[in-house]
Parts: sequence; structure tokens; C-alpha cells
Amino acid sequence: MSYRVVHKFGGSCLRDSADLDRIAEVIQGDHQSIVIVSALWGTTDRLYRAAKEPRYASRLVHDLSAQHLRFAPGLDKSTNAHLFSLVLHSIKDSLRELAQRPEDKAALNRLLASGERLSALVVAHRLQQKGIDAYPLGAEDIGITLDGNYSATHVDLQASSTKLNRDTLKGTPVITGWFGEGHNGELAVLSRGGSDHSATAIAHLVKADEVILWKDVDGIFSINPRWGVRSKTIPYLGYQEAIELSLMDTPILHPSTIEPLIEFGIPLHVKHLYHEDDSGFTTIGPQKQNHLLKGIGCLPNVMSLGFSHNHVDAHQRHLVELLGKLAKEGINWWGLESRMGDSRLIVSQHDMHRAKEVFTKSNISPDIHQHLGLISLIGCDEKMFETIDTLLEDANFELTWLSKTSHSARVALDGEELPLALELLNRIMVRQVESSQPMIEQS
Repeated sequence: MSYRVVHKFGGSCLRDSADLDRIAEVIQGDHQSIVIVSALWGTTDRLYRAAKEPRYASRLVHDLSAQHLRFAPGLDKSTNAHLFSLVLHSIKDSLRELAQRPEDKAALNRLLASGERLSALVVAHRLQQKGIDAYPLGAEDIGITLDGNYSATHVDLQASSTKLNRDTLKGTPVITGWFGEGHNGELAVLSRGGSDHSATAIAHLVKADEVILWKDVDGIFSINPRWGVRSKTIPYLGYQEAIELSLMDTPILHPSTIEPLIEFGIPLHVKHLYHEDDSGFTTIGPQKQNHLLKGIGCLPNVMSLGFSHNHVDAHQRHLVELLGKLAKEGINWWGLESRMGDSRLIVSQHDMHRAKEVFTKSNISPDIHQHLGLISLIGCDEKMFETIDTLLEDANFELTWLSKTSHSARVALDGEELPLALELLNRIMVRQVESSQPMIEQS
């Protein structure tokens, strides 16, 4: 069997017609390419807006037709012209249905999915012009099934494996990401960014040799650039490290992207579409122990809700009940400190009021404290934890360690400036690169 590579191109790599020429360059080689695409840059946002104002249907269809033909001249006269026309008519029909029934989830999903459908047609058409045996496929048409009705969090790998039409995956298929068939037979969509998960799920289903997520960034940075701290790209992350980082901070990866890769040990590369040869990128794969601090995830302004009970057994029962009720309400908790009848639970500021209501309904009046942030330390060991303790406490930060695993640790942080704490941690990572040994930075 030939070497199979799943290439995923997001909207940020589909901004200009020249991007399609670059896509043709990167997928050519002595392997089979399976291409997963998002909608062209900005298209999904336009479709969302149109769903709220369906009277603009005719103008939207005209504009989308013109935009996609600029990317792929001749598509409307090609062998896929009938598919192009069908998608445009589907947009009109969906908008008409939404004008009559604004809460029609099926019509909304059909409208939103048209962005990926048009993109697959455009990309396949341009690849064909480059001499590549490319053809568009709808995810639901080849058997991709999601784990919900109308909206979902994951591709249902078991159901998709049963339904997958593998005979269609010859040459260079260009498959729509982000959506699939729901359990009720209607289209279902993943959360925004879910086309990365589509790519890794398809890689799992075909047992691909590797996955490449093409982005407009040079991989995953050790500290999110939004904090204003200059950091470097992380060369390698283990699967669990990448999952932790995606949950805590980075917008580069959808949280469910990694899970389908683990069973078969499929490596994932995050690369810049135009900087592949002259800058860094991130590879994600099986765990490698190197005991170095690789990255920092950060949630600012988290809240802790504390409560206690004189009897340890009763306290444990209350804690289990609270965690169950929080889960039922869809409230994530990010850390738990619990000792002999005294517990403190960390939630995001966004979820604090709902979490407090859960406590109140359980006749518990929590002690509420706002923390400067919750930090996840990716890839380091106990010796490094001591180093971080010393460094941050010397800079007048107070740390509350919440959990420690073989791949990461979470700590609630109190102090004056969160960017300062991140800058101090970044110095540790810089010194590691320079000396290959964790060192305490003298401040």
C-alpha cells in the first residue's frame, strides 16, 4: 500500500487564489494525498450572517459564486459545473427555509456546510488544472458520521468505520471538513475549528502514515503570542502534552484533534503553508520523556470555590455530588485541591456564576477567591517544579499546585502581573535550549 498523507488546509490557507498553487506544490510527491478543506477565508462567517438575514439570499449567492470563480476560473463550465450549481441552489433553498422557520437546525447546517462544499470544488478544480487526479467529496457522502444530532463534538469513529466507502478514496480526494451525518440522518456540524478533528479522524479511518495541518503560523509556540512574550516553536509534543495545551490555551488545535491519532501512533505536523523549508514546525506523536519545560498554557482570571466539612466522609460525598452536578450542567472545572475535609475547585470566570448556583442549590455557601491565572506546565518533572516554585516565589507570586502528571502540571497563580510570570517561565525554556539543562534563572 502506498504511503498516505492527510493534508488539511484551513480557511487561513485559502485567502487568495495563489494559495491554491502552493497547495498543489505541497501535496505532490511519491505518496497518496488525502486533502481535507475548510471553507474559503471568511465564507462561514458570511453564511452565519446571512442565516440571520435570509432576505439577502440572492445577493449572497451571486457574491459567493463570483468569489469562488475568481479562485477557480472555469469551474462553472467544468465536469463539476453541475455540482457547483447544486451547491448554489442549495444555499438559496436553505435561506428560503430559514426565512420561514428561523429555528430550523437542518436548514442552517445545510447552509453552513455549503462553504466547505464550494471550497472542495474550488480546490479540486485547481488541482486538476495542475495535472493532479483530484475530485471533491462530501464528508457525509463517504460515510463520515458524527456523535450527535445537528451539532457534535467528535466524529463517531466506530459508525464511520462501518459506513466508510473506501472505494472512493483513490487518487487525490478533496473532502469537506467540519461536518458529517448526524445520528438522526441529518447533517451535523462540529464546533468551530473542528475540521482539524475531521482530518485526524479520517487519518484514523484509513490508517494514514501522517497528518499535516497547514496553517498561517509556524507550528505551536511555547507561549501563546497573545501574551506578548517572545517564545519559540515547540519542536515536539507527546499526544497527552498536546491535548493538555489545546485545552488550556492554544487556539491552534481543536481539543479533540489529537485523540484519533493515538491508537495507531500516527504523527501530526503543524506547519506554515509558506514557511515549510525555512522555519520551525511542531510534530505531535507518542510521548518522549525529556524532563524539559516545553510549553505554558494559561487561563487568566480563574475563580476558586472552596468549601469544608467537619467530617471527612461527608465532605467526600458532597464533593462527588458537586462534581456530578457540575458535569450535568456542562461546567468544566480545571483544577481541584482537596485535603481532609477541605476542597477548592477551580472554574473559569465565565462559568463562576453558574458554578456558584450549583453550590447554592446543594446548600453549600462557597468561599470564592479570584486567582491571577491558571497555568499548565507542559513536559517537566519534579525537579523542574522545584525550580519554578523558587523562581516565581522569589518574584512575589503565590503558587497553589493542583495536579501533577507525567506530562504536565496545573498551578493556580496569585500575584501582580501574569505576563511577568510567563516571561520568567519563558526564561527557563530559553536557558534549557542554551544549556540543555534546566536552570534557575537569577532575577
